[in-house]
This record gives sequence, structure tokens and C-alpha cells, in this order.
Amino acid sequence: MMAAEAPVLLHTEGRAARLTLNRPEALNALTHPMVQHLDRALTAWAEDPAVHTVVIEGAGPRGLCAGGDIRAIHRNALAGDNGPTRAFWRDEYRLNARIARYPKPYVALMDGIVMGGGVGISAHGSVRVVTERSRVAMPETGIGFAPDIGGLHLLARAPGRLGTHLALTGAPVGAADAIACGLADHYVPADRLGALREDLATAPAAEVMTRHARPAPAGELAAHREWIDHCYAADSVEEIVARLRTSPTPAARTTADTLLARSPTALKVTLAALGRARRLDSLERVLEQDYRVSCAALSTPDLVEGIRAQVIDKDRTPHWSPATLQEVTPSTISRFFTHRGPEELTLP
Repeated sequence: MMAAEAPVLLHTEGRAARLTLNRPEALNALTHPMVQHLDRALTAWAEDPAVHTVVIEGAGPRGLCAGGDIRAIHRNALAGDNGPTRAFWRDEYRLNARIARYPKPYVALMDGIVMGGGVGISAHGSVRVVTERSRVAMPETGIGFAPDIGGLHLLARAPGRLGTHLALTGAPVGAADAIACGLADHYVPADRLGALREDLATAPAAEVMTRHARPAPAGELAAHREWIDHCYAADSVEEIVARLRTSPTPAARTTADTLLARSPTALKVTLAALGRARRLDSLERVLEQDYRVSCAALSTPDLVEGIRAQVIDKDRTPHWSPATLQEVTPSTISRFFTHRGPEELTLP
């Protein structure tokens, strides 16, 4: 395989080492070999005295990364072998934890689409850069899944109930809102990214960000905080939907329709997982919870059905099972959090 065809490109320039996700035809969706490649590079560069800063970006014009390779998850499930999917998640979540604890500045260029697993390899970094083109989201409930990759560790700490809103709806946010919710740090206009990369090769990351960061254009979420904080303060998804439906704000009532199109099981699991994430003391503990929840999702019909409807057949009409929130019982939800014994993911 030629270097230009490799799914992850490595390049060192001056004091900076660059990781480029190189699957633009798939919006740089993460495969298991890509995760392993990233981990090996980060391991080597952590000990390399010539590398002072690591930069991660995506090839192509559309974005950093649209998430994990959910087509592979679908193929594995149909083949009756979820072992490769579980192995992918184990290594992916370990990588997320490594990024969060990386000993050198880890600069994530979150230009364009950054979703799911793309958030995991960027928003846990120490220097997170968004542009006017950024669309950052955890859209998992739309495919019958719950937000993973430690995303709930971040969303649980967002102001008010913004994190609950983003986790349940999967709504994408732009630069200012990503910064406000703790998913990013700096706004840099997209046309300045080239100069930013050049400067990172010669100067410390903190100095470079001071040089290039600008105030972000106004976001959207601040104007909606009143109804978001009220509606999502409810203790159950049913009550959240009821509050949204009876809100005098049209945007709230539209959001109720959005939630009712999501997987009922995924919504209830996500709300429970988010509540637990607020009480867990570190990203590692949330990632361990993510592994339990993700593996449990493999034994339910909604994940395969959601991927089919949204990505494979693209008919956008998933048939969820159970089909309503009322049919999803507490015992069903509790199974997602059951300890997996020797199969547990344990992070230091």
C-alpha cells in the first residue's frame, strides 16, 4: 500500500508531528486498524524528544471524522460474530483515555464534521480547535445506540441541561456552542488553519493558539437555555417529552418530535448513563461504563436496525423494538449496566 493510500498518514515537521485520517470517501470513519495505528504513533511520539506537539486532522474537505465504522459493526452483527466489534471498542476507548492523558499538547483540528468516534479522538485532547465549518455531535440515539467514547463525561459537565439535550437528540453544534459545552477550546477561521499548522512546527502550541484564535461567531444554544434547562431537568424521558410537547416555545415542541423518532431504548439508556457519568470521578470510569453499555447494545435489535435504516438502506424509517418509551422497562435498562466479569474493560 502506498503511503498516500494508508488510512492514517504520519508526518513530522519541525517540532510537530501530524496524524491525518485518510479515508475521505468515508468521511474518515475510524476502523480498528486506524485506531491501532493512531495508538502506536502516539506511544512512539510520547517518548520522542524531537516531538513537542501532536496535531490530528482529517483528509478531504468535509470533516475530521464522522465516527466509527458502523458499516463494519453491521456486517459483524449479520455474520453472527460481534467479537471484532468488541475488540474495536476496547482499543478505541483505550485510545480515548490515552489522548486525554497525553503528556504533550495534542491539537485537534475539528474542522467540518466531527461526530461520535471523531469526538473521541479530538474532544479529549488538550487543544481543541473549531472553525466556522465545524459540526460537532454525538448522534448515536438515531442509530439505536447510546453516546460512547467518553462523550458523556464531557456532556455531563456542560452548562445546565445542554449536555442532556445534545446526548438525547444527537443535534450537531457549531463552534461557539461546542466551546460553551466543553467540547472545544478555540475558534480559528478555516482559512487560517494552514498558517496554524505551519506555526505549530516552530513554536509552542499555547503561543500559536494565542496568535491565531479569534472570538467565535455567536452560537444558538444560549437563546434556548430556558426551555432546555426546564424540560431536560425531568427525571425520565417520558417526562422530558411531555414538558417539550407542552412548552410554549416552538423549538421545544419540534424537539419532542425529534426524540420520538429516536430509539426508545437508546434514549432511556442514554439518560441513565448520563446520570451515572455525572457521579463517576474520571473519564476512565465513564469509558468502562461505555464498554458495558456498548456491548449490551449488541444483544438488542435496535443497533443493527438503526444502522440499516440510516446508513445501509438509507430509508430513514427504523422499526424500533420496543417501539415506545412506555414499553422499555427498568429491568431492560439495568441490563445495559451489568458488570461483564472477566470481559470488563479496565483502564488505569
